Amino acid sequence: MYSNISINIISFNVPYPPNYGGTIDVFYKIKTLYELGVKIHLHCFLYDRPQALELENYCVSVNYYKRKTGFKSNLSLTPYIVKSRQSEELVNNLLQNNYPIMFEGLHSCSLLSDIRIRGRIKLYRESNIEHEYYSHLAKSTKKISDKLFYYIESFKLRLFQKKLKYADCLLVVSKKDEEYLKKRFRPNLVLYLPSFHGNQNVVSKKGKGNYILYHGNLSVEENIVAANYLINNIFSKISHQVIIAGLKPDKSIANNIAKYDNIKLIANPDDKEMRELVENAHINILYTHQATGLKLKLLNVLYQGRFVLVNSKMCVGTDLSDLCVISDKADEMIANINILFENDFTEKDIAKRSTKLDEMFNDERNGLKIIERLQPYSPPSNK
Repeated sequence: MYSNISINIISFNVPYPPNYGGTIDVFYKIKTLYELGVKIHLHCFLYDRPQALELENYCVSVNYYKRKTGFKSNLSLTPYIVKSRQSEELVNNLLQNNYPIMFEGLHSCSLLSDIRIRGRIKLYRESNIEHEYYSHLAKSTKKISDKLFYYIESFKLRLFQKKLKYADCLLVVSKKDEEYLKKRFRPNLVLYLPSFHGNQNVVSKKGKGNYILYHGNLSVEENIVAANYLINNIFSKISHQVIIAGLKPDKSIANNIAKYDNIKLIANPDDKEMRELVENAHINILYTHQATGLKLKLLNVLYQGRFVLVNSKMCVGTDLSDLCVISDKADEMIANINILFENDFTEKDIAKRSTKLDEMFNDERNGLKIIERLQPYSPPSNK
């Protein structure tokens, strides 16, 4: 439909498999734009994930660049997450065409103000207010060297954020972030565009499950803190069965779980197993100490799971509070767990979710909003 439109997308990581927050948004955005006919030239930074042949099914070209990790990338006022993704090879490839450029996350924005791409349409895809995110990481970690790195990175990211004025549009994932960025940049520069997620319909099962699920990337500081908080304050104090599942579980989580008979760890489940765990749980619990960005886990469990129990920070800026049970104190969460296990998940619950989620989080409709920003005066092709 829009085969007259081409775009360069610069991704901070290889967005396949789409099994953690940022990569989910990038991959399903690529897939949506492809299905709308857009020709995509993808540029990915390599460091902890291999090249992915799957991406060639959706992109005209896929280019990979080695991320320059290590001490040298710290020796700059440029944030480490940006400095380590600088690449002259990327510049040269971008100069081979004159298509718009989408920068995925502040991580990929080293070229945003580069004079060599002045005059190009440039879109910034926000996933977090990064300096706030790193400040939260600094507060939550106990290791002194990590704490120092996160605080320094937060300071650098706050300074670097000013470069967003060179973008033609800031596509932000939450209402909270939209409000923040509109105060610091031209309001008409900022567009609320929820994360892409790949779900087409609510597939939640009616009835009851027999366990509680908490899941996430269990090597990430934020999730390590959340998992251990839930184990110590909630899961260890109930009789219901609990499953904690996710990538690369930190030793502290595994050691903590081993103390309790009602808690089971499933390490590194594949996509199929993870989806089955979400769908069959009676309650999906999500918990965060950071009210940043949009937690894609929240969208997935609303589309796929039964009851969703969260703390209020999980829903900040999302308009999804009315689809969740919210508890901020441990005793309230325990009480709500016991209440929810008395109830069936019903057709009425599913219908309420379907209406709200289709209104706000339809991938195709949100893909069309990107296309409007790429070539606002170019009519769609019928070819």
